Amino acid sequence: MTIGVDDDESAFSRLEDNKGLAESWLRICGRLKGEVGEVEYRTWLTQIALGPIDGDEITLLLPTRFLRDWVRSQYGDRLNELWHNEVPALRRVELQVARPGDPAPLQLAEVTPTPTASAPATEESSPASRPVAEVRSDLVTALDSRFTFDTFVVGKPNEFAYACARRVAEKPSSVGFNPLFLYGGVGLGKTHLMHAIGAELVKSGNVSVAYMSAEKFMYRFIAAIRSQSTIEFKEQLRSVDVLMIDDLQFLIGKDNTQEEFFHTFNALVDAGRQIVVSADKSPSDLSGLEDRLRTRLGCGMVADIHATTFELRISILEAKAAASGVVVPAKVLEFLAHKITSNVRELEGALNRLIAHANLFGRPVTLEATQDVLHDILKAHDRRVTIEEIQKKVAEHWNIRLTDMSSARRARNVARPRQVAMYLAKQLTSRSLPEIGRKFGNRDHTTVMHAVNRVTELMERDAAFAEDVELMRRMLES
Repeated sequence: MTIGVDDDESAFSRLEDNKGLAESWLRICGRLKGEVGEVEYRTWLTQIALGPIDGDEITLLLPTRFLRDWVRSQYGDRLNELWHNEVPALRRVELQVARPGDPAPLQLAEVTPTPTASAPATEESSPASRPVAEVRSDLVTALDSRFTFDTFVVGKPNEFAYACARRVAEKPSSVGFNPLFLYGGVGLGKTHLMHAIGAELVKSGNVSVAYMSAEKFMYRFIAAIRSQSTIEFKEQLRSVDVLMIDDLQFLIGKDNTQEEFFHTFNALVDAGRQIVVSADKSPSDLSGLEDRLRTRLGCGMVADIHATTFELRISILEAKAAASGVVVPAKVLEFLAHKITSNVRELEGALNRLIAHANLFGRPVTLEATQDVLHDILKAHDRRVTIEEIQKKVAEHWNIRLTDMSSARRARNVARPRQVAMYLAKQLTSRSLPEIGRKFGNRDHTTVMHAVNRVTELMERDAAFAEDVELMRRMLES
């Protein structure tokens, strides 16, 4: 990414002045924020850190490859223009992945321009006069300080849910975002986003927040009935600005608790208060909930978190490894991302165990050590997929007969699924090319090789086709 050249010596001297450079970067951040909006800016651009300067080139650092590639493709040209406007002598802006010890991101509030004139502090700007956020200790499960927006790794499967959560944290009760319903499988980040919303709201300093699991909601409701204090319980819940309930599926089959939640829900929404709910299924699929509650839950913003992709798992592992300060080779991260696909929680647990082993024994992390230390976890995930199972699943997905997998038919609607099945057989089994060919009507190994190459090529060119193949892989590996 190259921009124009201006041999301005004063501009280069500015590059050597860290304060001047920081102020230039903050002005650029301010312009970007004005152009793309608060939500998009905080989602994609706040994690950029200033890197080193080498001659007429400046480096910007991002925590993961995913973020680096996204920022490069979406904002690279604009970053070049803005830097060139600030410092005309700059010829190149390079985006790289940060390493342990690199600078942290510089926030807009960290460098304040020198004021032109001093002004007395007004009552409105006085810190003591600002409203203070309140986390209701009697209503809240402790927020985990590790679960913030900054530590949430964003990728294609979760970017929509992340953006929705950011929007609610910045502007509670926004039209169309109340309630916010987050759903997805176990260990994909729902609770992380809930805690991040709570942390951001508390930091904003002007709302009262109540966060609890659906289970705790039920137990507190039962306790209120037993102690004859249900009126107090209702008033406490309905006095908060933001109510967050995690794992709502726990209320399935608990009719009285559902009814109380329904009335609390209505009271808060009618009063313009924000509700955030998470569950393992979408509102329409929570068949054990009352129809009126499912309808109300679906009337706001419903955001799902998909199963992780290989790229997202790599990004998560890179971020966690960098934060730990332990050097974990790329081949080890790729090995873990391939082997542990079920949920992020288990993936992080495996990496934490590996890092702890390295710290305790002072040994470097290697692929061999990884296989030894995590042998029990890897064994549990080492499900053997058969070629027959692949053929059956692919045939069902593309609606062809199972016998077509080994037939001589060459029609495209048959040949393409057959090639996909060969590709998956190569990726998911340890069978050789000749063995795979024999399972597909005694075809030659070169036919299998051609199928693998052809599917790989199509996946690079056609995103929809690549998504279909990846879906088949996830179904077979689950």
